[in-house]
Amino acid sequence: MSGEAGKRFAPPAGAFSVTLPIRFSQCDAAGIVYFPHYFDLVHACLEDWYEQVLSFGFTKLVGSGHGAPIVHAECDFSVPSRMGDRVQLTLLVERLGGASVTYRVIGHADGFERFNAKIVTAFLALATGKAVPIPSEIRGKIEAYQAAAQTA
Repeated sequence: MSGEAGKRFAPPAGAFSVTLPIRFSQCDAAGIVYFPHYFDLVHACLEDWYEQVLSFGFTKLVGSGHGAPIVHAECDFSVPSRMGDRVQLTLLVERLGGASVTYRVIGHADGFERFNAKIVTAFLALATGKAVPIPSEIRGKIEAYQAAAQTA
């Protein structure tokens, strides 16, 4: 792991986390993660959360005629991640709207934050490309997760 220290971070109780390796293909010539690849890591965390927590993976989501594309993304980088590191990503739900969800995904290792991303997804009908209310089966599971993973 990188020896640099950033802001301390410990996942709140009940929060979903996944550990992902930093691979050669994600790094630049200096051996650190090339910044667009952080969004691939964030999306991998989101996909795993859908599958493991909501029991409604993206295959099932698309099969139901819905999509939930990212409509906004931002990220602050505090400590570089390097090839060979294993970074834990923790997903929190910040806001649940009628057709959108705002997530916070914190990348961390050894108790220190590496990056902090905010993404917003919007539910839409694949047939029309228009925003639709979050399906009730998914909404109920997101609400339950949000309550269980409250930050202190």
